[in-house]
Amino acid sequence: MRLNHINLSVTDVPATVALLETYFGLSRSEMPCNAHMAFLRDESGFLLSMFRGKDVTYPQTFHIGFLQDTPQQVRDLHARLTEGGFNPPAPSENHGRLTFYFQSGTGVTIEVEAFLGGESAPQ
Repeated sequence: MRLNHINLSVTDVPATVALLETYFGLSRSEMPCNAHMAFLRDESGFLLSMFRGKDVTYPQTFHIGFLQDTPQQVRDLHARLTEGGFNPPAPSENHGRLTFYFQSGTGVTIEVEAFLGGESAPQ
């Protein structure tokens, strides 16, 4: 068995699609993509569905995370997001990882991280 999909409520579907395509490498699936809903896939085939919600409120600890291969990729993505008009806090070391969290502006918190040192991501 494997996880098939996760559904998120977001306040702005097109803005969330643009963010995830531009900075996180997700791509539109064969399903509808419009102002009310969208379906994105990653390179492993995982499906992320999104539907527009008016009052999107997740618990404080809820987030979606993207694992990078190296700490430098975390720094580079941080710089790209900053240049793109987002305001992510600086990456910091936390539990053997370089990481930062930021608000997408559409109701979802996103984490970006990579293992420090010679560690690699679990397969």
